[in-house]
Formats: sequence, C-alpha cells, structure tokens
Amino acid sequence: MENNKIAVVTGANGFVGSHLVDLLLEKGYVVRCIVRKSSDLKWLLGKKVEFFDCGLFDKEGLRKAFAGASYIYHVAGVVKSKNPNGYYRGNVENTQVLLETAEEFKDTIERFLIVSSQTAAGPTLGDVPITEEDECKPITTYGRSKLEEERISHKFMNKFPITICRPPAVFGERDTEILIFFKTYNSGLFTTLGFDKKALSLIHVSDLVNGFYLAATSPNGIGETYFISSEKFYTWEEIGSLTGKLLNKKALHVKVPHFLVYGISAVTQLLSNFSSKPATLNIEKARDITQAKWICDTSKAIKEIGYHQNIPVEEGLRRTLEWYKSVGWL
Repeated sequence: MENNKIAVVTGANGFVGSHLVDLLLEKGYVVRCIVRKSSDLKWLLGKKVEFFDCGLFDKEGLRKAFAGASYIYHVAGVVKSKNPNGYYRGNVENTQVLLETAEEFKDTIERFLIVSSQTAAGPTLGDVPITEEDECKPITTYGRSKLEEERISHKFMNKFPITICRPPAVFGERDTEILIFFKTYNSGLFTTLGFDKKALSLIHVSDLVNGFYLAATSPNGIGETYFISSEKFYTWEEIGSLTGKLLNKKALHVKVPHFLVYGISAVTQLLSNFSSKPATLNIEKARDITQAKWICDTSKAIKEIGYHQNIPVEEGLRRTLEWYKSVGWL
C-alpha cells in the first residue's frame, strides 16, 4: 500500500520507535529515521527507511529530514540520567529545537506528534483513573521534564498542528525492561513491591503505536492531549499469575518492603557516581514504582480518535514471551 507521504520518526531505533516505523511502513509511508551516528540500528536494518544521522540538535540536518514531510513523530527521549540537566536536555531542549525547525515547514506538516508520558500527569490519587483534564502533579525529574516538554509544545500549537500522547507502562517484543521480570520469574522468583495492592495501566507496544497513528491522522487530534493506554487496569498479582500460566511455572512470591526498595535505590544511585551510566533504579525511580496506582482513563482517545485496546494483557504477554524465546533472550 503506497501513499507516498513522508513520516519522520525520532527515536526510531528504540523499542517503541522501531515498532512505530514498522506500522508506518505497513501503512505505505516513506519513513525517515532521525538517529545519531552512535545509534544501534539493529531493529531497523534491512527495512526500507531513510536514515538521517544528525541527532536532534542539528537544525541543518533536521531541515533535510523535515523537507516535504507530512508527519513528524517525536518518540525520542531520555528516561535515565545522572542529573536533572540530562532529562531537560533530552526531553525539553531537543523538543524546542525540533519545534523551531518544524515551524519552518508549517505549510507542509500535517501533524507533529509528541510522545510524552503518564509520569507528566503523576500517579493516581484515590481510585478514579486520571484524565487529561486533571491537574498534572509529576513526582520525578523525568515526569517534570516531560510536563515541561508538553508546555513548550503548547506554545507552538497556534503555528502548526500538534498532538500530545501520554503512554503508561509499555511492554512487548524488543523490550528489555520487562525481560528482567520474566527472567526473574523463570528462575523461580516473583517479587512485588510493598504490602498494598498496586494497580497500573499497561499497554502492549502494538496498541500504543496504533494509538499514535490514530492520534496523528485524526483531525480531532489537533491541539489535543491523549492517554493512549489499556482500557483495563492490572495488578502485579494478575500479571504474575498470567506469567506463571504462560511459562507453566510456579514462583516464590516475595513482597519487598518499600523501605528496602529505597535502600537498594540509594546504593545503586551512589554506585552510579563511579560509572559512566546512570542507575536504572535510583531514589526517584523508587518513588515512582512504590506508588499505589498508575491508572489513566482512555475514554477521550476512544471517543475522539477511535482508539481501542486490541491486545489484552494475556495475549500481549504470550506474544512477548514467544518472541523472547525465538531470539534466545529467555
């Protein structure tokens, strides 16, 4: 299916970005991928895409990528950093540069879609899922940087069509984060945090990128923000039970007290000072993962852009596990 329209994707070599590239190719788009010279391109090799290795701060390189483009999907972002500057440079400053450059092509750009995060809104207080209308109360530097990214985007919304999407926790093929959970379970250990019931929105990557596509191509999406998420909410106990069923294994369920999570995160954060890489688990991440609820309402996306969750979590987990096994990761 050829439509000859050009779609530009930042962060195209990553977990979510590469799945978006696959969907856009399937829809017949000419896909341009903005990468860095140092980017690992393993999920893009052999695919009919054009590479622009200018990164996100080189306006001259970006102009070449944006020339004639109808859609820009800004997926790239920084989720781990040793200091606040890393988050703001990787989530705010680069977005500013992209938007300034895109403004030069406002006559040809049909939509600029920005991938924000549920963390920009903050955790859910009480039992009612958070909506796009609720006041944003991020609790981490990452969340605050994503909210600032949204605020910058609003300044450009009267210049050309922009849409913001906020994903929750995402999993699926090519993801390395949930792989750790599966590996631990496969070795006979299932850990949950704290002694309270935790609930979260959890989406398979295929549903997520489909939501991005619908948000970017629907006229209703112009100037809007959407939670692109699961319609159901899940507890870790449910996810553990499904994982056990799929792996055909039983695992010892260990509940890790919150104080221990914070203790471990303090140590890993300290050790990261002696490493070139930031810690995956730091004190802010501990604050994040010990919240009781991260649940969001998708009814706005359902009503306005026709989005629906097509892959139930059990089906998504099965597909992900089968993929891990097929590539020898599990």
